Amino acid sequence: MNSPFTFIHTEPKNMDPAKKYPAIFLLHGMGSNEQDLPGLVADFKDSCHIFSLRGPITQKPGYAFFTIQDIGKPDRPVFDKVVHFIREFIDEASFIYNIDVEKVVLMGFSQGAILAQSLAFILGDKLTAVVALSGYIPDFVKNEYHKQSVEHLPIFISHGEYDYVIPHQWGVESKDSFESLGAAVTFKSYPDGHGVTPANHLDLVTFLKEQIS
Repeated sequence: MNSPFTFIHTEPKNMDPAKKYPAIFLLHGMGSNEQDLPGLVADFKDSCHIFSLRGPITQKPGYAFFTIQDIGKPDRPVFDKVVHFIREFIDEASFIYNIDVEKVVLMGFSQGAILAQSLAFILGDKLTAVVALSGYIPDFVKNEYHKQSVEHLPIFISHGEYDYVIPHQWGVESKDSFESLGAAVTFKSYPDGHGVTPANHLDLVTFLKEQIS
């Protein structure tokens, strides 16, 4: 693929070249890397294409997808650029790997969840479902992006009640924003900080099975 991203890709087990398969695209959080999230979707590695992207910006101890001015305020030019490149990546991967375009899921944690929710508005019906773990929707996305309809879109949003990085209330506001536009939102809170609990993992797997089974 002609992409600015380093990524890992696993194919469905015993893949039939004549058949199309679902795909899950993964976006990690700040300071992490492409190895972080695949374990959360291990239940789907035999039946789906799984792509896990590495953010292009060095952010010790790992990488980031975009820089920030302050908490809740991504640098707009950097953010817009990476959104464009992720969109191109999904389009190119869907073509090259003959993906079932009726079953395309975007999932992210923290920075990745911010991007996943923003891309839901940009990609519209090119996405089958979105999983956003501990993120938010930037104000400029809410107020200035040209949005595609999300009325068709099931979205799983989760947040730790004691999140010290991204406030829990921002997750609630994301839920409210998507619901106001007609999306089918599953919202879950957990007695945790900025992370993914075993209960959170179980709930997101249940959600994904419903969307791509």
